Amino acid sequence: MTKRLIALIALLGAVTPVQAHQIWIEQAEGQNAVVRFGEYGENLREASPGLLDKFAKVTGTLISTKGEQKSDATKTANGFTLPFSAAAGDGIIAEDAGYPLYVWKHQGKDVTNWYHPAARYITSFAGQQPKLALDLVPTGQEGQFKLTFKDQPKAKTKVTLVTQSGWSKEAHTDEQGLVKFDMPWQGTYVAEVSFNDRNAGERAGANGAEKYDAVSYATTVTFVNAKGLPTVPAGPPATPGK
Repeated sequence: MTKRLIALIALLGAVTPVQAHQIWIEQAEGQNAVVRFGEYGENLREASPGLLDKFAKVTGTLISTKGEQKSDATKTANGFTLPFSAAAGDGIIAEDAGYPLYVWKHQGKDVTNWYHPAARYITSFAGQQPKLALDLVPTGQEGQFKLTFKDQPKAKTKVTLVTQSGWSKEAHTDEQGLVKFDMPWQGTYVAEVSFNDRNAGERAGANGAEKYDAVSYATTVTFVNAKGLPTVPAGPPATPGK
């Protein structure tokens, strides 16, 4: 890596680890889309056997001018493969709305939490309408997104943009839920956002209604930037958890 490149990295944003696991969508040329789970900025993709096995059912929806195509994903050794790919102008969303509830201690009390991961893949910054509970959608301006929660703008919320090399940049949404990023590098970016909804409720489970105390939403958007400086190579793949 050249001294100039190192200086640019320091100027444009610190190399910081992603704070929590998320799902995101990848799509290699000529292949179907794959939903990954891990930490993109640390080049970490969880595997099966391992943490991938905690998921209940990952579903995806291809959004195109021809309409929407929804399908379950197929679990593989390192992700969930969807039976389609996004062509130019298309988009994909994916989520697991049935991730198992878990209990953790908070201020000495047992809290039942619902982890609700979701992801979006875009092929352009053409404006899109929200479809996920916590959604980050392009607005029509390059590098700009609008964050919504249950179709309402979500203000003053941190959004983190990362690359697989570990470069990251943070920004906060404004009062209209808008946030905008510069994209200095060529290659794939993942924008990440999370929100903990402390409103209790219940959901339908395999054995009837399941009550929860809070929902941890985590949503990403993946997009490929064709312009900018040459891509900074990613480090070695991180070891998946068990």
